[in-house]
Amino acid sequence: MGLRDTLFGRTKQVAPKLDSLFALPTAALTLASELDLVTSGQAGLCFKAGSGEASITTDDDVKQLLNFDEAAADVTFTTDGFGFRWIVIHDQDITTLVTRIHGANSTLVDNGFGPRLLCAVFGFVPTNPPGDGSVRLVYLLKQGTFYPFSPTGAQQRDNEFELRVRSFLDKDLPIEPDLSRWMALWDVPVT
Repeated sequence: MGLRDTLFGRTKQVAPKLDSLFALPTAALTLASELDLVTSGQAGLCFKAGSGEASITTDDDVKQLLNFDEAAADVTFTTDGFGFRWIVIHDQDITTLVTRIHGANSTLVDNGFGPRLLCAVFGFVPTNPPGDGSVRLVYLLKQGTFYPFSPTGAQQRDNEFELRVRSFLDKDLPIEPDLSRWMALWDVPVT
C-alpha cells in the first residue's frame, strides 16, 4: 500500500485466515464434555454477493464453483435480511463440516472472492434440551478468531453463557479478545 492509497483512503484487503478452523473438532470435544453441547449438524459461510470482475449471481454458479454436485441435498443457499449470501452445509460430523467450510473458503479465495468473505458459523445444541442453551461459534475470517453467540429469542442473547463458553474454549480455540467484535447475528440460518 503506497502513499497514494493512503491519501485517497484506500485500504489493503485483508486475506482470510483459514487455518484456525481445524482447531474446531478438538473444541467440539470440550463443548461435549464440559457443557453437554454437540454439533447441530449445520455450518454456514457468509459472504457479500457483489458485482464486478468476480461475480456469482446464482446458486448454480456457486455450486459449480465449489464443485458441489447436484445430488447433494446437504447444501442449501439463502440470503439474509441484510442481503448477505449464506452457504449452509448440513452434516452430523463436525470434522466434515469444518473440511467443507474450509474448502468453500479456499475455493472462493482462489477465485477472487476473499475480500467478500465475512464469517463462518457452526451451530451447537444441548444433548438433552433445553440444557443450558445453544450456541453458535462464529469464525471471523479476517481475524482468524472465534467467538460464541448464544441467541435466546428475538433480539436477545445470553451474554453470561457466551462468556462461560469462552472460558472453556480459550485453550482450544483462538478466541476474539475484543468483545466489541462479538456481534449479534440475528436470524442466522445456522441453528
